[in-house]
Amino acid sequence: MSNAPVYQRKICISLCSKSGAELAEKIERATPLADIIEVRFDCAAPEQLDECIAVALVAKADILATFRPKKEGGFREITDDERIEFWNVGNETGFWGVDLEEDRIEDSFSRRWDNRIVSFHDFSGTPSNLETIYERLSATGADIVKIAVQADRISDAIPLWKLLERARTEHKQLVPIAMGEAGKWTRILGLAHGSPLAYASLDAAGGTAPGQITAADLINVYRAKELTPESKVFGLIAGDTSYSMSPYIQNAAIGRAGIDAVFVPLQVADIGEFFRRMVRERSREIDLNFRGFAVTNPHKRAVIDVLDSIDETAEAIGAVNTVFLDSGKWRGTNTDAEGFISPLRERFGSLNGANVALIGAGGAARACVYALRREGANVTVLARNTTKAKPLAEEFGAKLLPLEALERPDILVNTTPIGTRGEHESETPLAAEFLHGIKLVYDLTYNPRETRLLREASEAGCETLDGLEMLIRQAAAQFKIWTGYEAEAGVMLAAATKQLEK
Repeated sequence: MSNAPVYQRKICISLCSKSGAELAEKIERATPLADIIEVRFDCAAPEQLDECIAVALVAKADILATFRPKKEGGFREITDDERIEFWNVGNETGFWGVDLEEDRIEDSFSRRWDNRIVSFHDFSGTPSNLETIYERLSATGADIVKIAVQADRISDAIPLWKLLERARTEHKQLVPIAMGEAGKWTRILGLAHGSPLAYASLDAAGGTAPGQITAADLINVYRAKELTPESKVFGLIAGDTSYSMSPYIQNAAIGRAGIDAVFVPLQVADIGEFFRRMVRERSREIDLNFRGFAVTNPHKRAVIDVLDSIDETAEAIGAVNTVFLDSGKWRGTNTDAEGFISPLRERFGSLNGANVALIGAGGAARACVYALRREGANVTVLARNTTKAKPLAEEFGAKLLPLEALERPDILVNTTPIGTRGEHESETPLAAEFLHGIKLVYDLTYNPRETRLLREASEAGCETLDGLEMLIRQAAAQFKIWTGYEAEAGVMLAAATKQLEK
């Protein structure tokens, strides 16, 4: 490695612009947030390339120049001759640094760039020879090595993270990026564990790589530049973390309490593998200082098998939504039941003798049926697959009916993800004609707050209740379990509302 200065804990915003005018506007917006601005010159239309270079040269910001061909992950086809010409033109430029592929990095040492990054990208997966790739790139003499690979499973990022640990002991600079939702935690925790740069997008629509987080979120939500290896890490274990509000509300509470901690999304496919390779002290391959987890679909029941114990509430419900570390043991509880029933009781009044129909048979449904039966409600479980739902109904003494056989209840509760933002957002678990005569419809979905089910329920004259209040209440209870501090529910609600309004 060279004797160039060590640049640590920098937020680098990547910009993709087709024209000089667009680039100038984006640089102006990025400058207040970024320590470094990467300009992806391969985004520029060929006829606008010179204009984009001119804009970057006069920018009042440290510019990192990248001109990557499509075969290396760039945005357009670029010939080797074009690359050579581009970097030769850049010989006398005042850029902070350059990001070059392995086949071009050697040429850069005859030029005046102070900071050289050598990059490797694999958008198809995580190669088995990462150690060899790291050693080869390190041997180029570049100031910073960047390795970005696609992580389809959270465990795919483990070898990459081990390389960061190795680089730190060798006093080398490595930027490890596990692209995709399953690798998002590497972007959040990288700076804390020795990565000199954290790449971010300017806004949600402007990402230049899968799983990229906005600079505003890295700075204000995750406080990435303030974290250290000693910071406590909490996280959301889910099959899909992309739509969750939990990182926003939990990190808002952490920030208000002034705790040295962070809450990160953990997209997990195999809960057993995750605990074995990343959590349990005796078997884990990396140490992220995990202290607790929120657990959601589809792991609320499966997580029980990997824990040391669960409490009476979780045992009665048969599902866990909260995991915490207690004297070296991983224990589980459930805050869903109280989080669900409190706002319903406040809105509806006494539930004793009320007729409640509940759609779904998963972990959330179990917590809701448990809470309703404890309040003395008469519960009917509605399901498309009654065979799957039968154990739930029998266990809690509830009636079981197919979804289309709904009898007009006082209260209808949807515990399924149907209606959640994304591909199923326009769907509803129940046709509008079934809603007339129901007093209150409660949809546990909170993103969006007004689902199609709630919209049609309102049109049918029903009172409605969305899932945000439940989310906040159960999350506040989780926060108290993990930290010992009372969460400020108003801070949590404000954070969630702000995000939902985007």
